[in-house]
Amino acid sequence: MLALEDYQNKILCGDAAQVLKTLPDSSIHCTVTSPPYDTLRQYTDGATFNFEGIAQELFRVTTQGGVVVWVVADATINGSETGTSFRQALYFRDVCHFNLHDTMIFVKKNPVPLSRHSRYEQAFEYVFVFSKGKPRVFNGLREPCKCVGRTRKTNGPRFRNHNSDYLSPANTFAPVKADKLKSNIFAYAVGSANGNTGHPAVFPLALARDMVTTWSNTGDTVLDPFSGSGTTLLAATGLGRNYVGIDISSEYVGIANQRLAGLETHKPQANEIALCA
Repeated sequence: MLALEDYQNKILCGDAAQVLKTLPDSSIHCTVTSPPYDTLRQYTDGATFNFEGIAQELFRVTTQGGVVVWVVADATINGSETGTSFRQALYFRDVCHFNLHDTMIFVKKNPVPLSRHSRYEQAFEYVFVFSKGKPRVFNGLREPCKCVGRTRKTNGPRFRNHNSDYLSPANTFAPVKADKLKSNIFAYAVGSANGNTGHPAVFPLALARDMVTTWSNTGDTVLDPFSGSGTTLLAATGLGRNYVGIDISSEYVGIANQRLAGLETHKPQANEIALCA
């Protein structure tokens, strides 16, 4: 079992299912990741994706009240979507005993058009939020109200109209607030809009920042067991969180460390270390 200084603010190179076994129990406050789903991502020749083992280890290493943010979609094989995303969500809930706290939608502002159109353009992915018990942190993001400054009728006390049997709302009015809690549908640009990192499947840095902000606090430890080019780790570092990255590819570990080294708040002597199995 690794000690704190052996894994915190480092990227561990190896199979996530095996590397996770070396992390202490209840040591991770928040995981933000996008796994290699179905046949849509091919990272390393001959590598296998042990989903069940990884899901079980994620429950073990997550603190009570911690969350796992799991960004996933389905491939279409032989004319049918695989439904892998739903099976994974139910496994997290029914077998690992996470709560399925929220099912969010990541909308792609600029989706890649399909070459053949027998269905609508595929423009979203699921963002499942699993919690170990009740989430200990929720820093809900807010957005401006479109009607800010206006006054509108509210649902105040009700009275019975003397000419009928139904209840009517009283004439109460209130100004529209400046902002409101966002919905669970988030939209981001994808692809080249997020820079050329040399990795085939980079998810938006803004998505990682929003999820890290929402589900963790400053000083918490954030994990990405499929860290790839290091997007989640960049978000965590920039927001004052500690991080743990895991990736099976030494090439991508190198890319991620280069990106982290370019961050003004980054300390190269602490983070440019890849422990390769």
